[in-house]
Amino acid sequence: MDRRDLMKLGAGALAAGLANTGAAAAAPNAQPATTAPATAAIEQWGMFELTLAGPSAGNPFLDTHFGARFTLGHRSMEIKGFYDGEGRYMVRFSPDELGKWRYETTCNQKELAGKSGAFDCVPAKAGNLGPVGVAHTFHFQYASGKPYFPFGTTCYSYGFVGSPVDQITLDDMVRVGFNKVRICVLPKSLGKRKPVSMPFESIGAVVEPNQENDWKTPVAARFDLTRPNPAYFAHFEQRILDLQKAGIEADLILFHPYDAHGFSAMGEEADDRYLRYVIARLSAFRNVWWSVANEFDLVKSKSMKDWDRFFRIIQEEDPYSRLRSIHHSKVIYDHSKPWATHASLQEYDFEKSPERFRAWNKPIIYDEIMYEGNIPSRWGNLSAAEMTHRFWRAIVNGAYATHGETFKETDGIPVWSDAGKLHGQSGERITFLRKLLEATGTTGLTAAENPYYSNAFNLDQTYLWYFDYHCLCEYEFPLPEKVSFKATVIDVFDLTKTPLAGTFSGKRKIELPGKPYQAVLFEKA
Repeated sequence: MDRRDLMKLGAGALAAGLANTGAAAAAPNAQPATTAPATAAIEQWGMFELTLAGPSAGNPFLDTHFGARFTLGHRSMEIKGFYDGEGRYMVRFSPDELGKWRYETTCNQKELAGKSGAFDCVPAKAGNLGPVGVAHTFHFQYASGKPYFPFGTTCYSYGFVGSPVDQITLDDMVRVGFNKVRICVLPKSLGKRKPVSMPFESIGAVVEPNQENDWKTPVAARFDLTRPNPAYFAHFEQRILDLQKAGIEADLILFHPYDAHGFSAMGEEADDRYLRYVIARLSAFRNVWWSVANEFDLVKSKSMKDWDRFFRIIQEEDPYSRLRSIHHSKVIYDHSKPWATHASLQEYDFEKSPERFRAWNKPIIYDEIMYEGNIPSRWGNLSAAEMTHRFWRAIVNGAYATHGETFKETDGIPVWSDAGKLHGQSGERITFLRKLLEATGTTGLTAAENPYYSNAFNLDQTYLWYFDYHCLCEYEFPLPEKVSFKATVIDVFDLTKTPLAGTFSGKRKIELPGKPYQAVLFEKA
């Protein structure tokens, strides 16, 4: 059984035991409402949400084109809305500028056009740092200006696995301290569990897939691909909101090859329609990122032209320009293309980061560096020490990494990076590194050229050496001559920090513990 088959089996063991958005109108499943009151106040980077009652006859997903024009002074933004079922039409808007925004709805149905109102965009509350974007070419920061270091994990099925597993998943992400998670929008098989629902209206009974009936019946014969299922997406977006409240970015995987229902082979027209619906519905959540695909080169129903087209659609349809990437299995995408904001890689050859930076001129996240776990497959049995080691290697090479785990429970049922309780020991060590970086005040580190031992720096401010497996008793550090630094010796696995007395500059020899997994951090005194 190959990796793709393993992933399609899903998290069978999950069955064994396991912010306020600033919305001015009703929640996603509320009854139709009229325009929001003019006195409503929405915080910067929050969400204004308008729900109107309209026609439900025919196929509103195809027949009705609803949206709104939002204006602030001379600035104007056209925002597409979406149909939420049962006669509800919604439009969501995330204001990025303070002041009084006015809006007027647009629609090809007379009863939904010309509805107007206004709201005040007020300063963001504590905990709302705004969306994350690229900064300083190779790094990230919140719109508020605070540096953002992506230290995430992988929970493919978090958005559709259902209760109580989704809450268990969130609780563990918060406990460990991850600040990003990669999740699939379209469902994958969950073994003994079933997704909460399907993303499209079914035609007849939904047949649960297995090894024999997988893809035997075309997806269009089992689902009406012109009718998204609002209940599925309402559940999914609540999970995004839960992540937002917890300060976790949601890296949404739009397509994947672990597809037991045929949604990876819907056809060009249905693919594009699905993308436009998802973008209209989810782009206003400030913590959303777009990952066009996971292992795009394993989705055999699509060509490179399709992937490029999907990027262009996201660029055109997303009014906020959320972060955009695509993840590979064997064939690395050309991340120099202008629509990719950063590179998402399934590699762990971190030493190649400098040449990739030169080729792509954008940030790199090694989103799959194998998994901490104990399963027989080579990609799924890293030790906690090795997973932690790989994160440190990413950082001292000027890049970032993403965690995942694949453990086998005592009952013999495999657990994948789907959802549920984390079993590994690397998570707290990964968060230790994130907090270490955040405390330095750096905007991001640049890898040293041709280093004797791996190190990265923020010129004349911060220098970080990592000695990985080497057991040094001492080392002479080549620091800047005219800057004084304080020094801390770090044990990256035992999570200890030992400040050294005095200050350091120029070439200075320092005694070290003679153990593996040691690092030394120098900060301007």
